[in-house]
Amino acid sequence: MKRTLRNTLIALIAFSSSALAAGSTGAGEGSLLLSLFIGFFTLIVVFQLVPAVLMLFGMLRGIFGRDRKEISSY
Repeated sequence: MKRTLRNTLIALIAFSSSALAAGSTGAGEGSLLLSLFIGFFTLIVVFQLVPAVLMLFGMLRGIFGRDRKEISSY
């Protein structure tokens, strides 16, 4: 078991050296289109949360609200 663990760690360290040597070539400023894309989907999520929260409060008010007397007609 110790031999397998040791060999696994050696292989992990040996093969990850190239990944650690790679620079941050992909890092950079996002474009305007990317910002608009993310902003658009953020607005969709926000506009979906507003009715969900209102419905949650309505359900909680219905569950935990005061009991109302029903008017019974004769």
